[in-house]
Amino acid sequence: MATAKPQINPLWGIAVFAVIALVVAIPSFIWFGCRIEPGNGEIAVLIKKTGKTLPQNEIVATSAEYKGIQLEVLGEGRYFRNPYVWDWQIKPVTEIPAGKFGVLVRKFGKNLPEGEILALDNNSKGIVREVLGTGRHRINPYAYEVKLCDDIVIMPGNVGVVANLCGKDIFSGTANDLNNQQGFIVSSDRKGVQKAVLKEGTHRINPYIQSVAIVNIQSQRYEFSGKDAIGFITLDGFYITLEGTVEFNISADSAPLLTQEVGNMEDIMKKLILPSVSGFARIEGSKKSATEFIVGESRQLFQNQLEEFLRKNCLNWGVSINSVLIRDINPPQEIASIIRNREIAQQEAKKFTRQIEQAKSATELERQKMLALQSRKKVEAETNKITSEIAANQAKLEKIIAAKTELEAAALQLQTAQAEAKATLALAESERAVIAAGNKADVEILKRNIASYGGGASYLRGKLYEKLAPNLQSIMSNSADGNVFGLPFQPGKNAAPARKESVK
Repeated sequence: MATAKPQINPLWGIAVFAVIALVVAIPSFIWFGCRIEPGNGEIAVLIKKTGKTLPQNEIVATSAEYKGIQLEVLGEGRYFRNPYVWDWQIKPVTEIPAGKFGVLVRKFGKNLPEGEILALDNNSKGIVREVLGTGRHRINPYAYEVKLCDDIVIMPGNVGVVANLCGKDIFSGTANDLNNQQGFIVSSDRKGVQKAVLKEGTHRINPYIQSVAIVNIQSQRYEFSGKDAIGFITLDGFYITLEGTVEFNISADSAPLLTQEVGNMEDIMKKLILPSVSGFARIEGSKKSATEFIVGESRQLFQNQLEEFLRKNCLNWGVSINSVLIRDINPPQEIASIIRNREIAQQEAKKFTRQIEQAKSATELERQKMLALQSRKKVEAETNKITSEIAANQAKLEKIIAAKTELEAAALQLQTAQAEAKATLALAESERAVIAAGNKADVEILKRNIASYGGGASYLRGKLYEKLAPNLQSIMSNSADGNVFGLPFQPGKNAAPARKESVK
């Protein structure tokens, strides 16, 4: 009997298909339906579809419990949100280029008090005090508005005068400080111009909080010429115009006061410099005649007085006058030619007078030269005379000194010779005395020797024998009488018979 095939329930197939479909559909739904992927330079603004209703007048939900546009945004990356709960919009990031900065205006939060424009805190609407620098910022375009502003660049030789646009004032119930005598200059917590200025460099100042006016503190030149020439009436009723230049500059400390109470550089020229020059010219110029401005030293004196007046008057405003130059003084033509011709004639006369004076001076110089030459010759002659007298006196003195020296040397030589003579005589006398004493001694000895010999002849014979005896070897004599050379001779017992002996 054949086995029956099992019956497959068609519901199982449907179930398997449904499972496969779900396995494929759920990831696809998550990937394509729930995926939020902002690209480079983009953000995702989330919009919640469920939750509490936002309070009245609110446009942005600050937390996820409220439906509507959410404050927080999603940056670059990949996120997944339930599309039945969330919606989203891809927006570009806020990019602030170089040389600019951004000012944030918060659109959500509590309303500001009347008269206020700055957000008091993070929960208030209004302008945010802090600014955004250069770069990319993830700013929710539904929550904030970004206003681009240019960087404030202060070049060398300039300063920035800062004025507070927000702060205490009389309208906010704070009375003005009457102790401040500098007009618009106020403290940092009040509206108005600040005393501190910005130095050279790049600054980012919120233009809704403070305004900055750039002021040039370098040397400036004001030309009063042409239609701006200074005109006035002289003492004698003639109209004269002045053309010149004033160089000045303002200090950094005085820039805030000047810019607020006077104005810009053009205002300073027309409200301070020009009125000062015009006022001085009209007052001092009316004290002089027209001739004084054409000839003489009045022009230089007038210029010096004008410079001194301007320095003193402008110093109170903090304006430093560097120089004042009056180039041209234009008198009326009807008197200018007459005065110029007269001046030319006077100059010619002065020229001839100077030539005469020069000739006189040359003659006098020549006379002085001759007198000087004569005096020099006289001085030379007197000098030669004095020199000769000094030389003669010197020679005479030298001869006298030489004679005295020779005399003293001769006297010294005489004394030496006398001393030597005395010494010689003394030596001779001593030698004579010695010789005499020796002779006397010899005489006494001789006398004694002669006496001992019995007479002089015997003494002489004995001396002779003393001299001869050492050299005698033999004697030949006739010894009959027993005498040899007159000396007695007695031979011994053994003596040989008498014989003749020869003396050798």
